[in-house]
Amino acid sequence: MIDAHAAFASPHVTRREEYAPPDWMVPEIALDFALDAGATRVKARLDVRRNGAHDAPLRLDGAGQQPLSVSVDGVAVNDWRIEGEQLVVPLSGAAHVVETEVEIAPDRNTQLMGLYASGGNLCTQCEAEGFRRITYFPDRPDVLSRYRVTMTADKARYPVLLANGDPVGAGDLDGGLHWAEWHDPFPKPSYLFALVAGDLAVNRGTFVTRSGREVQLGIWVREQDLPKTAHALDALKTSMAWDERVYGREYDLDVFNIVAVDDFNFGAMENKGLNIFNSRYILADPDTATDYDFDAIAAVVAHEYFHNWSGNRVTCRDWFQLSLKEGFTVYRDQGFSADQGSAAVKRIEDVRGLRAAQFPEDAGPLAHPVRPESYIEISNFYTATIYNKGAELIRMMATILGPLKFRAATDLYFDRFDGTAATCEDYVACMEEAGDVDLSQFRLWYTQAGTPRVSATLEHHAGSGRATLRLAQHVPATPGQPSKSPMVLPLKLRLFGAETGAPLTDEQLILLDETSESVTFETVAERPILSINRGFSAPVVVESDRTAADLAFLARHDDDPFARYEAMQQLMLDTLVAATIEGQADHRAVIDAVADTLANEGLDRAFVAEAVLLPSESFIGDQLSVVDPDAIFAAREALRRDLGRSLAGQWRTAYDLAGDAPYTYSPQAKGLRRLRSVALGYIAASGAEDAATLAFRQFERADNMTDRQAALTTLANGDDAEREAALDIFYNRYADNGLVLDKWFQTQALSARDDTPQAVALLAEHPDFTLANPNRARSLIGAFSVNQRAFHAAGGAGYRFLADQLIALDKLNPQTAAKLLPPLGRWKRFDATRAGLMRAVLERIVAVPGISKDVLEQASKSLEG
Repeated sequence: MIDAHAAFASPHVTRREEYAPPDWMVPEIALDFALDAGATRVKARLDVRRNGAHDAPLRLDGAGQQPLSVSVDGVAVNDWRIEGEQLVVPLSGAAHVVETEVEIAPDRNTQLMGLYASGGNLCTQCEAEGFRRITYFPDRPDVLSRYRVTMTADKARYPVLLANGDPVGAGDLDGGLHWAEWHDPFPKPSYLFALVAGDLAVNRGTFVTRSGREVQLGIWVREQDLPKTAHALDALKTSMAWDERVYGREYDLDVFNIVAVDDFNFGAMENKGLNIFNSRYILADPDTATDYDFDAIAAVVAHEYFHNWSGNRVTCRDWFQLSLKEGFTVYRDQGFSADQGSAAVKRIEDVRGLRAAQFPEDAGPLAHPVRPESYIEISNFYTATIYNKGAELIRMMATILGPLKFRAATDLYFDRFDGTAATCEDYVACMEEAGDVDLSQFRLWYTQAGTPRVSATLEHHAGSGRATLRLAQHVPATPGQPSKSPMVLPLKLRLFGAETGAPLTDEQLILLDETSESVTFETVAERPILSINRGFSAPVVVESDRTAADLAFLARHDDDPFARYEAMQQLMLDTLVAATIEGQADHRAVIDAVADTLANEGLDRAFVAEAVLLPSESFIGDQLSVVDPDAIFAAREALRRDLGRSLAGQWRTAYDLAGDAPYTYSPQAKGLRRLRSVALGYIAASGAEDAATLAFRQFERADNMTDRQAALTTLANGDDAEREAALDIFYNRYADNGLVLDKWFQTQALSARDDTPQAVALLAEHPDFTLANPNRARSLIGAFSVNQRAFHAAGGAGYRFLADQLIALDKLNPQTAAKLLPPLGRWKRFDATRAGLMRAVLERIVAVPGISKDVLEQASKSLEG
């Protein structure tokens, strides 16, 4: 057996408690790029200032470049040295000008960090520590500099030269070269540096700020993709106006550019004035993008734009404060998206995502606080905890303060820390000051990992008309944190009458901050039913004494949309857990509740579509002490089949609601398409003889990708002849469109068929599959690893396949490989056989000579957990 502890002993661990201010600041930096894919020369001119009373030399971070020269105050020096990955320059005095020249090779940069080649263009990604791959610099977020950038390149090959800030000048040079200069007047950390050089077309627009300044907007893409940029440009304008209206934040430069690239580790990057996006979050038209894609593009465009203030103008002091910018900005983009359509559906989607990714993270070996205490590779902490749970912390503070005080608190935060590197503590202190509230105990949310569990028991004393709600909380142990203190849990609740269906109380906000607490309600004339954690006011698991009848009641009568949805989901979940454990369960309560929801014409169709969906297989597994993938799949399929057959007429009616009207992108049309997709799935699950014919007809006639992919997904799960025909048609139609081809791979990787593991292994050999593109790797490998039944199929072939792919991917792109590893880390949640097989492949990964610290950290922690 491999000793994971020994293998894990060598990498350096960065600890939050060891933070120290930088020895040297760099208020000004000038960069001169001679751009070439094979060999780029970078000259850097740093104005450095000693920070504090010390005699430490200047230490500049670097990785992968060839140093060519170093000078100090205009004089070449030879007393510099390389220590590890740092350039060390001895300096006396308080201020100097240090100049370096290095050479880098963008076309050999498969890690996609620093300056790299993508599709014939050159672009950068510097967060978290990519700038050190471009030039030597103190690559940490608390060193803020004003950047002046000059680029020289072959004009025919790279006619467009972009960087942060505003353009200063441009011109032609001899030999077919040209140059451009950009200046960013706002100090920023190196992780926000950006540069793009390439043959790009632009969709231009303008936005007039509330103070009357005209901002030039540009979405830069390949010429053939230009028609697919209108939605992103509209989303940018809408988000700029929204941020002015809701947060009072106005844009501050004369230009705002977005560039879309195919090869990108992230969704997008908020570099000051020059956002670089994964093309999947920019390019959209009805034929190639689903409604989900359109919504995601608007959300990501908004997210990156909102970073201009929550991340750029106010940045992080160190990477332990990552949620300071990401959690806050996710909360802001969630609010934006909620305002663009159904707020209820948006909240449901956000919570579903939290439960799918963050709750399992909190319950597994990779659990960590929203503000971590240590890391080996910072890129491993771009997690659902930092982003999604971090957003829930902001939401809870906003709930506690109320809208007016929360806005005052955010104004105070932006004003006080503008142009600086701040901490999570700084943010919370502003909430306290503007909100006139003590958040001392609330700070535990930043330091304690784990998802709190709340038990709620409601007693009614009919004779006295009094009801007593007994609440208790418990935060489970997580790695390194065996015991926890009580958290502050803002729980919104309301009581409804079981006989009349009428509300018995107003909505109340209860702050549960003790291990247990009781709340008394007077003049409760009839048996009350508890609606709790309304709007998902706290990111907790609620365990209550509500019966199936109570949940069905709330699914029909609750006036809070999320609570209504939650009651339906809990009813379904209880039924499915019982069926998984006992082999069968009574489906009648679920069937009746779904029938009532479908028949309620007063409900938004998009909400109905979400409410009638069954919980995922993985979420069902999260409720069990030992996950049994086969039993879960059988229980869920049985309920789907029963729902499909029992409500056959209603599903047909719901399916027909969308009709044959031409495609439009509107909340109402999206809701009808969503319900149509859900209905088609239930029709197929019922075993209806015409299900495949119906799906194939929809596939052929669809005038939009939403309907086409929904039909393809239904067919891909079945055994009918139409399945192969649809997959072939889809492939042939979109073979030259990488983003749509990702959908083809993903649909098959998520299939519910018995032969999915074998099919995925074959797809990994397909000529169009490559590990070099992160989107393609995620579309097959990532999708397969979350297909619970297929990935955990008996024998462990899925585990071995994932390990093989991750080992190969690690040689190209360690960051992407590490992000695909966590499904193996939940091995303790499964039976002994599966657990042993997963542990064996983790040990194999750890033992690979030269494995990256990105993957090593994830795999070793997974073994230790």
